[in-house]
Amino acid sequence: MASILDLLLLLLLFPVVIIFIHRWHKNTAKKTSYPPGPRGLPLIGNLLQFESLNPHLFLYNLSKKHGPIMSMKLGSVPLIIISSAKIAKEAFASNDIVISNRPYLTGQQKLSYNGQDIGFSAYNDCWRERRKISVIHLFSLKRVNSFAPIRREEVFHMIKDVSKRADKFEPIDLSETLISLSSSIICRAAFGKSYRETSSVKRTFDVLVHEVQAVLTGFFWADYFPMLGWMDKVTGMVSRLEKCFENMDSFYQELIDEHISSNRPQSMEGDILDILIKLKEGNASSVVSWDHIKGMLMNIFIAGTDTSSSVVTWAMTALVKKPDAMRRAQQEIRRIVDKKPFVDEDDIQKLPYFKAVIKETMRFYPPVPLLVPRETTQRCFIDGYEIQPKTMIYFNFWSIGRDPEYWKNPYEFSPDRFLDSKIDYKGQDFGLIPFGSGRRACPGILLGIATVELALANLLFAFDWELPDGMTKEDVDTDALPGMVMHKKNPLCLVAKSYI
Repeated sequence: MASILDLLLLLLLFPVVIIFIHRWHKNTAKKTSYPPGPRGLPLIGNLLQFESLNPHLFLYNLSKKHGPIMSMKLGSVPLIIISSAKIAKEAFASNDIVISNRPYLTGQQKLSYNGQDIGFSAYNDCWRERRKISVIHLFSLKRVNSFAPIRREEVFHMIKDVSKRADKFEPIDLSETLISLSSSIICRAAFGKSYRETSSVKRTFDVLVHEVQAVLTGFFWADYFPMLGWMDKVTGMVSRLEKCFENMDSFYQELIDEHISSNRPQSMEGDILDILIKLKEGNASSVVSWDHIKGMLMNIFIAGTDTSSSVVTWAMTALVKKPDAMRRAQQEIRRIVDKKPFVDEDDIQKLPYFKAVIKETMRFYPPVPLLVPRETTQRCFIDGYEIQPKTMIYFNFWSIGRDPEYWKNPYEFSPDRFLDSKIDYKGQDFGLIPFGSGRRACPGILLGIATVELALANLLFAFDWELPDGMTKEDVDTDALPGMVMHKKNPLCLVAKSYI
């Protein structure tokens, strides 16, 4: 009798136990399984859904539905997208070494000489040695300061050229003006050539930078369906990549030949290429090869020219749309500079509101909205979710800069948020990581910021800016071109009136 009662009691309790186990499993699985994300199709995953023109906006909108950490599948490649400062902090603080690798992407690997650069190289001992060399010899504060005369001279020439147009009351294409400026500074600092005065260098440089950008972000079947790599020949992407690589390699080789020639001009003494060649010939020869030097030049092309011009263009765009902020920045600069004809780099250190404008610009209009993708080297946990090895990770800085849990009024351009704030863009404040964070943070941050600050300060100091006749601030669009670096889609054309 007792055994029958025990059996009946067990039968009655069995459904309760099952429900309890199911709920426990559901609650724990939520934090140990894969992150949520949009449903994909068999084999191809979410590849057809993926918006490649402005992926940061596409992923930003998806994150509103699926959360600040979500998963997708691009062909055979698992992808995690992080869209909040809190989760970004956890990822970098707890798993930086695990997520410091780069995925093998065809365009990036070819143009970086199979990862012989800094930006796209795999995370290994050789990369660590090369990065150390870059930080110490190429992008240290002392080295960046040594390029100050180049920055000053090129910005001075830009202001002079704008002044000529201002006298005629002609609209000025600031987008093109700023691209020319940053290219001029990089050409002189990196390989001792004057972009401004040598039309052949300018033409070659412009074509190369444009094509490298396109190929780096181009779609290759081999990246997502290794067995269909032959399709890249059918689509013409292989031949386009090879042609881009050959043109780029010839350009680099010509520069190297000029630098090692006994008849080289004095302007090449102490530039970045000169330093790399001397390192190769010295004690660093084991980790600095000709391919490494060429790969580094490619990084400088992309990071040095595109990002600096992009930040200043977006800053001017934001200030034109918010005239009170522009007037406030101009008043601060003009009060400090007073009767001098030019804003020097020492003056900029006394301009807290101006510096806040730059920080807010990089938050609101990040130069690289999707940070260069990373790849996990082993299993790890982020926000409680289990992430497998060989998973690609995107940090959507566009979303992070608009994270309402981190930023007050995130959809408003407001430099005031950075006044009396210790938040900086050097990689320790995870709501503002335009240069990345951790081991793979951009080593050229000081060089880039120096150009941005000097160019923007002098544009605001030397001129009062107005929109062309018939335009209002509402007519100024904020559409972006596709690409790794976010450029304004339509040129920013403004009328300058000389102040000095």
